[in-house]
Amino acid sequence: MSIELNKPVPNFTAEATNDITVTLSELAGKNIVIYFYPKDNTPGCTTEGQDFRDHYSSFEAANTVIFGVSRDSLRVHTNFKAKHEFPFELISDPEESLCKHFDVIKLKKNYGREYMGIERSTFLINTEGVLVQEWKKVKVKGHVAEVLEAVQAL
Repeated sequence: MSIELNKPVPNFTAEATNDITVTLSELAGKNIVIYFYPKDNTPGCTTEGQDFRDHYSSFEAANTVIFGVSRDSLRVHTNFKAKHEFPFELISDPEESLCKHFDVIKLKKNYGREYMGIERSTFLINTEGVLVQEWKKVKVKGHVAEVLEAVQAL
């Protein structure tokens, strides 16, 4: 299943840090940024999370909540979040249900080895629950500023 641009995002529920259950329908009235990343405590993923952290107040001012998603466990997420003082929640998706919902599991290659993994991607959902923008194959540098610009243009 793939979510289409300019269409409502089907409701989902997911477990996040701080014992929070995230349910899309309960976030109506807020813009939502969901960013998918391969793994906690790796250089690119750490930098991306820090960039979202450093721009968090600007996202908040634009009525926007942020969620990071990877397949890491809630325990690993909790440590990663605390270590880098992320003010937003991280969603644990070990069964890849949310990853499949957003179609971010792709064939990846690393040092000649092929495997299925998360393709760094970000999705922007507006206050009505409609997917208004998506970024696939994200390069970390400058990405958060681009997402913030899109949020502020809503």
